[in-house]
Amino acid sequence: MFLHNLKYSLKTLFKNRMLIFWTYAFPLILGTFFYLAFSNIENSEKFDVIDIAIVNNEQFNDNMVLKESFNVLGDEESDEQLFNIKYVDLEEAIKLLENDEVSGYLVVDESPKVVVKTSGTSETILKYVTEEIIQNENVLANIIEEKLNTNIIDGNINEYIENIRDDALKMLDMNSLEIRDITSKKLSYTMIEFYTLIAMTALYGGIIGMTAINQNLANMSDNGKRIAVSPTNKIKIIFSSLVSSFIIQVIGLFILFMYTIFVLKVDYGNNLLLIILLALFGSLAGLSLGMAVGTILKTNENVKIGIIISFTMLGSFLSGMMGITMKYIIDTNIPLVNKLNPVNMITDGLYSLYYYNTYNRVYFNVVSLLIFSLIMIVLSGLALRRQKYDSI
Repeated sequence: MFLHNLKYSLKTLFKNRMLIFWTYAFPLILGTFFYLAFSNIENSEKFDVIDIAIVNNEQFNDNMVLKESFNVLGDEESDEQLFNIKYVDLEEAIKLLENDEVSGYLVVDESPKVVVKTSGTSETILKYVTEEIIQNENVLANIIEEKLNTNIIDGNINEYIENIRDDALKMLDMNSLEIRDITSKKLSYTMIEFYTLIAMTALYGGIIGMTAINQNLANMSDNGKRIAVSPTNKIKIIFSSLVSSFIIQVIGLFILFMYTIFVLKVDYGNNLLLIILLALFGSLAGLSLGMAVGTILKTNENVKIGIIISFTMLGSFLSGMMGITMKYIIDTNIPLVNKLNPVNMITDGLYSLYYYNTYNRVYFNVVSLLIFSLIMIVLSGLALRRQKYDSI
């Protein structure tokens, strides 16, 4: 009975044109629009090297940490050059700033000081970098001072001078500030939209699940009437419908990944397998949601489809599809909403793969999706067992 129902469900689902559109065509169309809309925006936001000036006085040259750090950040032969540095005197630095030839200049008197003319991205980066270097310099100085005092007490100052110098250079290397161009190459705003697209596509599997379960309901199809009067195990019906729906959904996800990777040239990074895993568990959540809607609600198919689409679009909106700011607002003010939002469970896992090196949040979201799916499946089973008809 299980294999028969599985085969029947697959055939009828593949013949449903509306279902094929929402599962296969719509995500590709939306993905194409995302690519056309956001790719040019990212190209226009490509990070440019920042023009700055440094007052080349005695105090600056005596500051080893500050001098070496800016030498690295201003290395023209490096692919990660951050600053285009002009070493000038104070008078020339002021002139360059007044003529808008530099975003700001650094001068070292009693302490390092950044001078800017306006408040903008370049000026903020210069201030931030300088502050980070100064903090690292203070840490380094404290370590050296502690070692130096210890060696003086031991009476071995001459023996340890060379070691102290080596430790200082190592510490400088370990604490070197790494700032890379990630505005378009490594930190893609478009990726946020594609992550939400994956989540939305997974949840649209609810339409498949709802359609599959409707075939087995007496008030929705002739096949359902035959099942209702037969001594058929309702759990087997749900499971076979879920498996057939999952097969259809996996094919849709495969097409979406192939299209975005090879046609739109979307770079999912080094965690593609984990991204696919999240998408599969998200699909299971979507399918189980559709089955729950199909069995619990006593209404026609169009209304059920409208409810699933509305729920998915609302979940996508709250998880940042129409603007990543919305996800931040919800997470900050009403965190429970997104913790219960299956779309956010998927996107949150994808974001954590993109931004962090740990997998704790990914596994947490996978478990959350699994729990959500099990709850929906149990509700579907209970609703299906309680269904009774006065006449068929």
